[in-house]
Amino acid sequence: MTKHMIEAGKPATKLKSEALAVLLERGLVHQSTDLEALDKRLNDGPITAYAGFDATAASLHVGHLMPLMTLRWLQRLGHRPIVVLGGGTSQVGDPSFRNDARPLLEERQIAANMATIRRSVERLVDMDGTEGALLVDNAEWLNEFRFLEFLRDYGSQFTVNRMMTFDSVKSRLDAQMPLTILEFCYMMLQAVDFLELAKRHDCVLQVGGSDQWGNIVNGVELGRRDGRKLHGLTVPLLTTANGSKMGKTASGAVWLHPEHLSPFGFWQFWRNTADADVGKFLRLFTELPMREVERLSELQGAELNEAKKILATQVTAIVHGPEEARVALEQGDALFSGDAELTEPTHTMALSVLAEGVGLLELVVASGFAASNGEARRLVEGGGVRLNNRVVDDARRRISSGDLGANDRLSLSVGKRCKALIGFE
Repeated sequence: MTKHMIEAGKPATKLKSEALAVLLERGLVHQSTDLEALDKRLNDGPITAYAGFDATAASLHVGHLMPLMTLRWLQRLGHRPIVVLGGGTSQVGDPSFRNDARPLLEERQIAANMATIRRSVERLVDMDGTEGALLVDNAEWLNEFRFLEFLRDYGSQFTVNRMMTFDSVKSRLDAQMPLTILEFCYMMLQAVDFLELAKRHDCVLQVGGSDQWGNIVNGVELGRRDGRKLHGLTVPLLTTANGSKMGKTASGAVWLHPEHLSPFGFWQFWRNTADADVGKFLRLFTELPMREVERLSELQGAELNEAKKILATQVTAIVHGPEEARVALEQGDALFSGDAELTEPTHTMALSVLAEGVGLLELVVASGFAASNGEARRLVEGGGVRLNNRVVDDARRRISSGDLGANDRLSLSVGKRCKALIGFE
């Protein structure tokens, strides 16, 4: 199957569908199984498209915003999105581009994770009305299969030879790391998801991250064997201007759910965007008209800080709602002018991590104030980091429970504009 690679922000010529043109212009398309055929299908009339998310954590993170923004745009332009929560596949765990197997979760934990993820999804896509987005659990069909029945119906549709050509599998084998049969079968399960959605809801498009390419292709090919023309589309890997993976920190991810990262902590993450990334993130994560995106992208110096505030407020409004975005903006303005101090935690960490101590550099990265330990080290050694309002210039410093103030909180600031209040629970 041909892999169509797309240069972000460079619309292909002779596009017929508004939806694909918008997605390309916003930089949300990386690969497509058949770009011309997908363009024609989108132009012929409304389609149903899906993206799936396993419930391996209690919240989605900013990396998940890319496929969710793609579904959001498709819905705005007249198409119907389906969000699949992996109550079935989460029992296995996607091995794509991992060096080890994911921990197996109990069904009770998966159900709890799905409940919190649902609350974030409901903000990002409109689920109201008969034509609203659908939220489904793939356990509905995967849990119904009996082992021998599954092998008979689908095992013959996949070859080990083909599956070993996908980068997600090759990377594990090249690293000489074990790949269990359980993990190897994951891509079969995701392919069955696509076929089931096609049968149940006439779904013809799967959207996913670039690491899902092999899994998506398997679904498209399984649909072809069933006489269906299905399509796959991946979004780019989310990276910053310096090439690092965006949204991943030393202690985890930049979460979308407010119980894991406060709306102000989320707002501040975007407010601290590197200058070189502002235009890119305005395209990807806001719904501002492209003319306004281009205007803001051209700002320089102090004016660019205003563009960062607009970016932060727009993304926070999409993820947490307009009122939370307004409050975050007001709090940010007050903090950066020196007129206020934080009263509620912007980040939370487990109290247990303090038993062996948390590195200061790790804390700076986890708070979103540096992209790497090296950058954090330079900030610390330059005297720009404060713990509980005191300068700390020892990059080897470790944080223990004795450093905590009232209510098990720790104040961290970098320079005059970056402030966090970290709660330990």
